[in-house]
Amino acid sequence: MEIVWIAIGIVVAVIALVIMFVAFSFANLYIQALFSNAKVGVTELIGMRLRKVDPRVVVISRIRAVKAGLDISTNKIETHYLAGGRVSAVISAIIAARGAKIDLSWETATAIDLAGRDILDAVQTSVNPKIIDCPSPNGPRATIDAVAKNGIQLKVKARVTVRTNIAQLVGGATEETVVARVGQGIVSTIGSAADHKSVLENPDVITKTVMSQGLDAGTAFEILSIDIADIDVGENIGAKLQTDQAEADKKRAQAAAETRRALALALEQEMKAKVQENRALVVLAEAEVPRAMAEAFRSGNMGIMDYYRMKNMQADTAMRGSIAGGGASSDQQGMGGGT
Repeated sequence: MEIVWIAIGIVVAVIALVIMFVAFSFANLYIQALFSNAKVGVTELIGMRLRKVDPRVVVISRIRAVKAGLDISTNKIETHYLAGGRVSAVISAIIAARGAKIDLSWETATAIDLAGRDILDAVQTSVNPKIIDCPSPNGPRATIDAVAKNGIQLKVKARVTVRTNIAQLVGGATEETVVARVGQGIVSTIGSAADHKSVLENPDVITKTVMSQGLDAGTAFEILSIDIADIDVGENIGAKLQTDQAEADKKRAQAAAETRRALALALEQEMKAKVQENRALVVLAEAEVPRAMAEAFRSGNMGIMDYYRMKNMQADTAMRGSIAGGGASSDQQGMGGGT
């Protein structure tokens, strides 16, 4: 019996030691919550430890919420922690929103946080609007380039003052969309201007036109103002385009002229070939003359006196041509030589 009682005593002592260790582990948090009117039970603390939840984060967040006049249960805070949310940031955001008279519920704040948005930064931006450079300094271009109707290019830098629209933070477009829309509005406004000078004289025309287009629709921000930070005159794009067009027209005309020249050269070569062909026919025809005269002699159709009269006539013709300065024709000389 003594051995049994000793064993029971040992078990009771071990259990007491475990209880004391657990109580000592959570005593500090329990007392903090108790004296802050944000009571958290010991069983809840033990359950948090078993569920691998950091009790200190939950208890401190609960105390901050109660001190700020917020009724957020321990179970809600623990649930958001288990979902991977940033409990401290959500509590800070709700407290800041309450102080700034912004309607932000626990459900909305946790949804925004779980969506990957910085809820605390969103609340701070709602209270203190921030400025977005347009275009972005990290973008491929340093300015927004647009061309007026007279062909003059303008380079613009703008600053957009925005305030976070918490109601559209989940699913709303980001800063990149706002910058892109503002840039599109600036390009459209300058492009519709008849003269670049009018834009330089009144830059507020750009801001008024862009603001009237409702560019913040569907975004997580509300555009408060658009200010033109800098505007410079760029190149004469219209003249450059006209020069390029004239150069293209010149090359096209040169190509057409070269085509016509090639056709003319081809036609010239064809004509030369035809001339040579016709000369060959003339030579063949001239070769038939002596043969015809010989045949005339043999057949008796032509006598020797007829031949001499023909030679005299040729000589007389050659003499008259020489006196006139033209000389005897090569055909007649050839005919006489052939005879």
